[in-house]
Amino acid sequence: MPAQRNESVERALSVLQSFSKRKTRLTLTELSRETELHKTTLLRLTRSLQLYGFLNRDLDGQFSLGASVWQLGLVFRDEFNQGKNIRPFLKMLVRNTGETASFYVRAGNDRVCLYRENSSELEVYGVDEGVRMSLDTGASGLVLRQFSGGAVSDEQRELFNSRFTVCMDGVRNPNIASIATPVFTPSGEFAGALTISGPKTRFDPSLKERYVMLVETAAEELRRQPL
Repeated sequence: MPAQRNESVERALSVLQSFSKRKTRLTLTELSRETELHKTTLLRLTRSLQLYGFLNRDLDGQFSLGASVWQLGLVFRDEFNQGKNIRPFLKMLVRNTGETASFYVRAGNDRVCLYRENSSELEVYGVDEGVRMSLDTGASGLVLRQFSGGAVSDEQRELFNSRFTVCMDGVRNPNIASIATPVFTPSGEFAGALTISGPKTRFDPSLKERYVMLVETAAEELRRQPL
């Protein structure tokens, strides 16, 4: 049975998703462009979001996220309070590969970059901690779908090796390659996807083999940590 949807709720959520680290303050016109909603509709939505503390509006008429978003973010992070155990492994992967390392979890039909360590030598490719992306793209998205009941095609299953590690090139960004492997808790529960990513030109066959081994070793060591 298809899930029932509420158009007003989805419109309000689209307003909140318009903000990012690069777009912390938006005018009504900018919100209209981001959400493709009429300004009159946006004014109604933003008043409700302001009432519940999800949006602020300054004297210049610009909108920004409110404290209620931060409160929910803290609740979410507490549920996945694994940073002190995961970050050292991300840093280790960055040191050993020179690439960027991330840890993704599933949130509804999206994947969330929960923790990330950027390589100091490489350009940042537009993904920050807390960013939500489609579950249908990327090596991490495929790993998350495989272990959380998502749809995985026969063709996609062929991308997994015997330890369910995936190597993918140019899905979200045509210039970027990524490798993702599942991470499990000590009790065997699926915790998320450990990923490294970088310029596709750097992921030649010999390096891929080495990177896969490093990512899988880190995931196995993480399994001994209290996640």
